[in-house]
Amino acid sequence: MDDSAFESLAEATLQRLAAQIEAALDDVDVELRGGILTLELDDGRQYVINKHTPNRQIWLSSPVSGAAHFVHDGQAGVWRSTRSEAVLHQVLAAELSELTGQAVELH
Repeated sequence: MDDSAFESLAEATLQRLAAQIEAALDDVDVELRGGILTLELDDGRQYVINKHTPNRQIWLSSPVSGAAHFVHDGQAGVWRSTRSEAVLHQVLAAELSELTGQAVELH
């Protein structure tokens, strides 16, 4: 995947996540600006999800699980952790569901 394809795919992923989270959770402040998606919960905890073009990864900073990097798995069509089989949207959905007490489904 070249830089242009990565940029398009990563930006579309961040936009989709932002829209889905905003629709699912009223008590989470969602902001997407300059390739950085910030989620702030009512209690002040924050998620920061951003694209990292040099490595062609999406980086996640989570108040629950810490830092993680995700690469696109073209066959499965998902962003998979560089350290495990974890999938970005599944990690976010599980953690946000736990923190907010509301069922969150992301895809």
